[in-house]
Amino acid sequence: MMLRPLAVLPLVMLALAAGELQAQATESDIAPFNGFDVSNSSISTLAIQRGGPPKDGIPAIDRPKFVPATQAGLADGDRVLGVALDGIARAYPVRILNWHEVVNDRFGERAVAVTYCPLCGTGMAFEAGNAPGALSFGVSGLLYNSDVLLYDRKTQSLWSQILQTAISGPLKGSKLVAVPLTHTSWADWRRRHPATQVLSTDTGFMRDYSRDPYAGYDRVQNLMFEVQHRDDRFPLKEWVLGVDMGGRTKAYPFSVLARRVDARGELVDHVGGKRLRVRYDATHGTAEAFDAEGRPVPGVMAFWFAWVAFHPRTEVLRAP
Repeated sequence: MMLRPLAVLPLVMLALAAGELQAQATESDIAPFNGFDVSNSSISTLAIQRGGPPKDGIPAIDRPKFVPATQAGLADGDRVLGVALDGIARAYPVRILNWHEVVNDRFGERAVAVTYCPLCGTGMAFEAGNAPGALSFGVSGLLYNSDVLLYDRKTQSLWSQILQTAISGPLKGSKLVAVPLTHTSWADWRRRHPATQVLSTDTGFMRDYSRDPYAGYDRVQNLMFEVQHRDDRFPLKEWVLGVDMGGRTKAYPFSVLARRVDARGELVDHVGGKRLRVRYDATHGTAEAFDAEGRPVPGVMAFWFAWVAFHPRTEVLRAP
């Protein structure tokens, strides 16, 4: 999102690594909540944490450029977020998203925000509207439950990525419409979509995209930022596929999926009274969900701690 062991690296060094993402500090950097008005916040302001960088200290990509698969320069095992929409397939390498977290993109006339939180492992894409009323998003530098709080530039409202909801500002309570996204290896995505376009490292910013500023964070059993709810049924950084079906949520831990899927790597389940088919691929470290008609369900791959922090009453796939 691969990573080198980090068992002896203190968290303070992780914080310093994350600090390399920061731009020159400005007055908004020392203002409460990075200058955002959270007076009408739907969550306790005590739960909103500053991640280190100021507002836009982690710069979103607003003019993404793409190259064909043959020019991607990716290794088979590199992680990508893949979106296939309106006949267009695009891969967004995690090695780039680690430094930007938001790509404001367009699929034809449809504005789509592709987002990634390195601390939670969550890649999610959202409809951002149609021109000229499309929203564009930036990185606020604030966190809730260790997850990135996005902001839209039109109203300066703060949005929780995992909740897909505005938690403060003029759009408080508004929901984002999720776009199905696949978090998988480059080899897997390229096999599925040979004509895929790939986000270019020509982003307009000077970053070392060959280096992961969060290297090893997925392997240590501690967190840089506190969360509101913990659950020790699984390791903090266990990968899960989380789905929300009409308000009923369920987590599919990879360690359990490995024991429950059939020879094709599939499992049939029901969530909220709706039939769901879950597909798990251990080779490429990915899981996806489909409805009864075979349409993709916008689930999210996440670290267990992140999913359960936002969904403390989530159902969980049980081991056999």
